[in-house]
Amino acid sequence: MTDDEQTPAEAGEGRPSLYGRWQEPPPEQMTERRVGMRDLADSMRTIIDQMVATNAPTEAILEVAGQLDQLARRFDTWPHGSIYEGFAEAANAGGDPHGMFEHSPFIGRANPLAPPIVLREVDGEVDGRVRFGSAYEGPPGCVHGGYIAGAFDEILGATQSLSGNPGMTGRLTVHYRSPTPLHTDLRMHGVLERVDGRKIFTHGSLFAPGLDGDERLCAEAEGLFIAIDFSRFARLKELRDHEERFRLGGA
Repeated sequence: MTDDEQTPAEAGEGRPSLYGRWQEPPPEQMTERRVGMRDLADSMRTIIDQMVATNAPTEAILEVAGQLDQLARRFDTWPHGSIYEGFAEAANAGGDPHGMFEHSPFIGRANPLAPPIVLREVDGEVDGRVRFGSAYEGPPGCVHGGYIAGAFDEILGATQSLSGNPGMTGRLTVHYRSPTPLHTDLRMHGVLERVDGRKIFTHGSLFAPGLDGDERLCAEAEGLFIAIDFSRFARLKELRDHEERFRLGGA
């Protein structure tokens, strides 16, 4: 072990408990609007899942498409642009106990594209639970490998945040061991292996229920994250806000 290298226990000393903040903000932060955004996202997930698997006749599809277009246009009355708040990835939050991930593409309850993955900390490691619907299909009846890689990026990002540092993915290597089934309760597991200076090393696993009652290993991953100064995230946000104003025709 080098002088800069730390064990996971040493890296995590003094950090706040992360259980719950990945997925559930404190009750006082769950405003009526945030509850409504979650409900809206849940409805959109249902539409997406049913749409990609429907055998409805063409006329029904066209009718629903028109209805959804009308609903979407109801939002034209209000200003558009990113409403990003908190963090989009668990990796970026570091030890911030107030991090919120409502719009994360993988764990965000208010993001209709998220499955969403439910994360929690258990004995200094990360436990993830997820069910992928029809929209995530790759091989017949199985989850697309790209979504599996994205899920690992998210859960290992959460795992590296146990070090107390905000970081970004430097390298992600995924080993696909067996097909990952759709419409199945899956378990993910993340372990913080070591910290060496700015480098944070993690390992993850993905399991599906086996036919014999045991779990079946679907995939494994190693993630290397690089800790960066938090001010860089502030700069990225400034650039994002500027691009949004330009895109929407503002000054």
